[in-house]
Amino acid sequence: MSVIDLAYTSDIAAETDPIFKRVEHVIPRVEWGLHAPYVAAINRLKRERNAVILAHNYQVPEIFYTVADIVGDSLALAMKAAETTADVIVLSGVHFMAETAKLVNPGKTVLVPDLKAGCSLAESITGADVRLLRERYPGVPIVTYVNTSADVKAESDVCVTSGNAVQIVEALGAPRVIFLPDEYLAKYVASKTSTEIIAWKGHCEVHERFTGADIRRFRRDDPGIIVIAHPECPPDVLAEADYVGSTQGMTEYVGSLAQSSGDHARGDMGSRPRVLLMTECSMADNVSGRYPSVEFVRPCNLCPHMKRNTLPKILHSLQAMEYEVTIEPEVAQRARRAVERMLEFSRKSRD
Repeated sequence: MSVIDLAYTSDIAAETDPIFKRVEHVIPRVEWGLHAPYVAAINRLKRERNAVILAHNYQVPEIFYTVADIVGDSLALAMKAAETTADVIVLSGVHFMAETAKLVNPGKTVLVPDLKAGCSLAESITGADVRLLRERYPGVPIVTYVNTSADVKAESDVCVTSGNAVQIVEALGAPRVIFLPDEYLAKYVASKTSTEIIAWKGHCEVHERFTGADIRRFRRDDPGIIVIAHPECPPDVLAEADYVGSTQGMTEYVGSLAQSSGDHARGDMGSRPRVLLMTECSMADNVSGRYPSVEFVRPCNLCPHMKRNTLPKILHSLQAMEYEVTIEPEVAQRARRAVERMLEFSRKSRD
C-alpha cells in the first residue's frame, strides 16, 4: 500500500478550495487545512477504484459535503445503491446500511470504514427472535425496519424505512402486522393507520433521549421556534412537534420553510425561521448547508456509531480495500427479497 502525502500544500489548496465553499459556513477555514489533504486523496482514489461513497444524513459535514457521492436517509441510500454502476461502494454510515447496499449489489465490493459502527436498534433483535414471533403469530405479516441486520431481514416479509412505513403497512392490506424493532416508530405508524400493530421494544439510543419537556422548555424561551422530530422519538416528543418525518422528510420540510420567506408554522411573518431538529447532531449542520437562510437551534444527541466514520478511516478503507461486508448466501437471498419488496413499493409510490 503506497504512502499518501497528506501535507496541505498550495496545490492541495487550489484543488480543494472549490469544495471548501460548500462547507465554509460550518467548517472554519483554520480547520480546512486538516481536512483538505484527505478530501483530495479520497476523491482521487475514488476515481482510481471506480468507487462511490454513500453517506447517511448523520455524517459530519466534512464527509457529507466533500467526499460523498450519494447522500440521504436509509431509503435514498438503498435506492441509489441499487442503481450505481461503481465497482466499489464505501458506506459511510452504520453496518446495517452497508449490508443493505450489499444485498442490492451482490456482485459489488461493499466496504465500511469501521466495523464497530453499529446501531442500537439493529442490536435489539435477532433472527431467532423473529422466528419465535412468527410461531406465536402465525400468518401475521412481519414488517421490519431497515435498521436491522441481514439475519433479521431474512426472516421478514418486507422492510420499511421511517419515510415509507405507513404506506407499506397500509399497502399490505392485513388487519394486523408485526412491526420490528422500533417501538416508537411502531406507535407512530399505529397512530396513522387502522392496522393493528404488534410492536417490539427496541429503541434508538439517540432519539429515545429526547423528551416532550425538552420541547416545552425551548418553546418557553422561544415561542416562535419550529420543532421537527424523527418518528423514532418517544410519543410525547412527536405530540409536541410541528412536523414529524424521516431525515429526508425533515430536509424537505426545512426547504419549504426556506422558500416561504419567513411565513412559518408559528407565525412571525417576515422573520428568519428558527428550527429545532430532534435528531442526531450532524443533521442540523448538513441541512443548514443546503438552507443557510434557516436558523438552527442545536440541542442534539450524538450517535457514537455514526461518528466512528472519519475522513482518515474512509481513506484507509479505499487504500486497503477494508473492511468488506459479506453475507451468507442463503441469508442474503431471503433478506434481499424483503429489501427488494420495499424498493418496489417505493418505486410505485413515485410513479
